[in-house]
Order: sequence, then C-alpha cells, then structure tokens
Amino acid sequence: MDFELSDDQEALRDAAAALLDDHASPARVRAVVNDGATHDERLWAAMVDQGWLGVAEPESLGGLGLGFVELAVLLEQIGGRAAPAPFLSTALALAALRGTPWHDRLIDGAIGAVAWSPGAADRALVPYAPVADVAVVVTGDRVVVHDLTVGDRPAREPAMDVTRCVGWLAADRPGAVVIEADVATLVDRGAVAVAAEALGGAAKVLDLTVEHAKSRVQFGQPIGSFQAVKHRCADMLVDVEGMRSTTYHAAWALAADDPEASVAASTAKSWSGDAARRVMASGLQVHGGIGFTWEHDLHLYMKRAQLDHQSFGTPTTHRQRLATLLRPRIEAAESIV
Repeated sequence: MDFELSDDQEALRDAAAALLDDHASPARVRAVVNDGATHDERLWAAMVDQGWLGVAEPESLGGLGLGFVELAVLLEQIGGRAAPAPFLSTALALAALRGTPWHDRLIDGAIGAVAWSPGAADRALVPYAPVADVAVVVTGDRVVVHDLTVGDRPAREPAMDVTRCVGWLAADRPGAVVIEADVATLVDRGAVAVAAEALGGAAKVLDLTVEHAKSRVQFGQPIGSFQAVKHRCADMLVDVEGMRSTTYHAAWALAADDPEASVAASTAKSWSGDAARRVMASGLQVHGGIGFTWEHDLHLYMKRAQLDHQSFGTPTTHRQRLATLLRPRIEAAESIV
C-alpha cells in the first residue's frame, strides 16, 4: 500500500506553503502575537478566499470534494508556521454541522470552535471560543452546538500558547442545542487534525535544531559533530517520522471510511502528543540558552505543542480509548495488528 502523497496532494502542499510563507512568516506571526490579536484576520481572509475551508467538504455542499488527507496536508503546513488562524477548528465545525444553516456561514468565513470533553464536565476549555461564531462541543455521548453570536462571548483566558486564544464554555450556556451526530467520527477527525498540526510544528523544530547544530560552533567545531547532539537529533527524526506515519495513515483511514479509523486516529493522537513534546524538549536542549528567549521562534512551537497535547484528548485518554476498542479482540483471541 502506497502512502506517498499524490502529485495533486504535493501541489496542494506547495501552494499552501507559498501562501503561508507570504502571510504567516515568523515576523508576521510575532506581530499578531505582540498585538494581542485573537487571530490574524489577513491570513484568515486568504484561507477563506483560497477555498481551504471546503477542501474536505462535498461539492454538493459548496466544498472542493477532496478528502481528509488533503485537509491533513494543509494542517501540517499551518502547524509548521504556528499560524494564528482558526482553520482547524472551523474545518472540524464544518464537518459536524453539515445539513445545518451554520455550514454555509462557516464555509464563507464565519469562525468555528470545537472541543472534546470526554467526561460529563460542566464546562470545557475551547480554542478560539472568544472569537468564534459557533462552537461544537463533544461531551460524553452528546454533541452540543453553542451559538456564540447570542449573549456574551466567552472571555479570553491567559494561556501558554500565545498563537491561539482559548476560553471556557459552560455546558449549560443559554441556547445550547444537542444535535444528532456520530460522536466517534467527530472525535476521530479532531484527534487526527490536531495530530497533523502537531506534526507540522515538530517537523519545523527538527529543521531549526539541525540548522542550529550545523552553525553553532563550540571547541572549534559545529556542535552537530558531537555524538550526544547527533543522537538527540536522530531521536527527534524518529519521533517526527513516527508522527508522520501514524497521522497520514489515520487521515487515509478517515477518508476511506476504513473500519479501523478509530483505532488509527487514537494511535496517531497518542503517539503525536507525546512525540511532539519529546521533540520540543530535545530542540530546547540542543539550542541551549537561546531557545529560552522570546526572540527565538522555538518557544512558539513549544507552547503550541502543550495545547496540542491536551486538545481532543491527551495521549493517556487515547491509550485508554484504544484499550476499549481493542479489548473485545483480545478477549476473542483475535489479532489486533
């Protein structure tokens, strides 16, 4: 089975990279963050104009009719720039709200927020809730839609990740509506989407770290020539490639409606959540003191990885989910591979 990107998918990746290089350069991201903005409105408008929101939506609903792999391609590129735009959350909200009036509004540029609260919590911390028009929250076995254009918007909370705003959303907010939806599929899509963004960030930090190891000189030679640094960078590469394999396999499984999609999704999220944090820690070690400073881009990715670790279930939550999914096979002495 060939999991290499097709020519069309590579073209989409390259076009996305070009747009993001223009609209989400490190200087631009820093300008938005320093300004305290909830998101980059110019970047968001460019994404909407390019039709990115419809990439995985059916043509009959105004989308491009591509698929989840193409969505993952875009998310990886976005994660690689720490781009401050609510693309992931809005794309997931679109899929959840097909067949509702919200769908057309979202595909035209309204902002969506999404979250998964596995337990019966009375509130959830939702990325982009302070600026979103609608929020979709999966709580237990229910999918609840919150119209955030009615009443007071959730307040923006202090957060480690300065590239994405977050806010608390009460489960009993006035106007909340429970909708019929496939909870497992929504959780799968959210888990893989977050894993794809995390992959982009981890791959970028690997590149930054390798370049630093080549240029930073100690004792008369680049630190990349030292065995300890080589081993650390090699471990980072193993983690990033593991993230890539599990994430794109899960994206394919979702696109193909494969019966193993939930297993693949939780595998991708559990691996990516932990692997991304290991990559960030190793990147910081190789960079040394400069990596701690605001002036270096590394900390943007490190802080972003912390929110990715929590979003749509922690690795521990998804390992527990995997155990639940696979237990019947084990009890029946069936293969789980």
